[in-house]
Amino acid sequence: MVSNGDAMRGATAVVGVADTEVGRVPGVGSAELCVDAIRRVLDDTGLAASDIDGLITCNSMVSPYVYHAEMIAEYMQIFPKMCLTVNTGGGTTVNTIALAAATITTGRCDIVVIAKAENMATGLSRDQALGLMAAAGHPQFEQPYGAPIPAMYALFASAYMAHYGVTSEQLARVAVSARRHASMHPGAQMRQPITVEDVMNSRLIADPLHLLDCSLVSDGGAALVLCSAERARDFPNPPAYVLGFGEGHSHEHLSQAHSFTESAAQESGRQAFAMAGLGPDAVDVAGIYDCFTPVVLIELEDLGFCKRGEAGAFVEAGEIDLGGSLPVNTHGGLLSYAHPGNPGSMFHATEAVRQLRGACEERQVADAEVALVHMQGGILSSHGTLILGTEATR
Repeated sequence: MVSNGDAMRGATAVVGVADTEVGRVPGVGSAELCVDAIRRVLDDTGLAASDIDGLITCNSMVSPYVYHAEMIAEYMQIFPKMCLTVNTGGGTTVNTIALAAATITTGRCDIVVIAKAENMATGLSRDQALGLMAAAGHPQFEQPYGAPIPAMYALFASAYMAHYGVTSEQLARVAVSARRHASMHPGAQMRQPITVEDVMNSRLIADPLHLLDCSLVSDGGAALVLCSAERARDFPNPPAYVLGFGEGHSHEHLSQAHSFTESAAQESGRQAFAMAGLGPDAVDVAGIYDCFTPVVLIELEDLGFCKRGEAGAFVEAGEIDLGGSLPVNTHGGLLSYAHPGNPGSMFHATEAVRQLRGACEERQVADAEVALVHMQGGILSSHGTLILGTEATR
């Protein structure tokens, strides 16, 4: 008997990726950035806009629309069979890829575009940005205490560090690695190398998190094109096959979290590896959601790349750097490439595809055949894990 996971493994592929300009992109709204991403990804594939018969987007927080995907379709004057707006925070990218894969596999659509964009840096005033950060908590049990998003993640960081003896210097190494990788990416928002001392001496935001432990605030967007494996070889660039994916959901509000040292990445990772028929040792390069430095350590352990309590030493030893055993966030991640809100995780996916294409130049991981992308939304709440592979792994 063939399971649904067996049927989905390698049945679809990502055949197009594109990023917009990132950082501060003044005078361009979120809708324009989203359309720009779609036009760029069509250029990457050689498709016409009229070829899109499935469109999945994520709504803008700066300029929200009631029907976001339909608005983007109208803007481009395309008429897909499916328009869908999805929001599970930073995990949306994996969830939408899973939806696109299912839609293609069942024959509903042939060409599905996923596009996300936001102008958090130039579209919000300082007060508006602070207001969004303070609105993440439960309106009755958390918001009255005034904790913004960095303070909520600082609770996870403090618990994790206390339980396992992880140091602030080890957290800082995550930021240093990300910046080193970003320095090799011509499109990254922050490219000036930093040291552990720079991170430790940067302004304290929410103890134990310093400014450089925290992700950027950016404008930017990205888009992906998926199609069936049968069609994938017809496109200009090597396809990245969807080998496995999974979701994990542990809580929505911080006050309801069951653990402050583990996350539902364990469940999303288990599902993804099971579908792919692979284990952590098979992964050549990873994109791991890095909204704050301690999140990377927790997720490395949850996904099985390290034993409990060993991620700090793993990072300190340079294992997540280019040349290490598991290069992580070779584009610079949310800490140094860009973080425009929910679309930030798209850049982890576009980088993973480029790594499998062998198109990353000086930041290329040699002989990369399997890439893992892990993303999460909320306060370590909703998790999605994706495993992509080259033709050789399908």
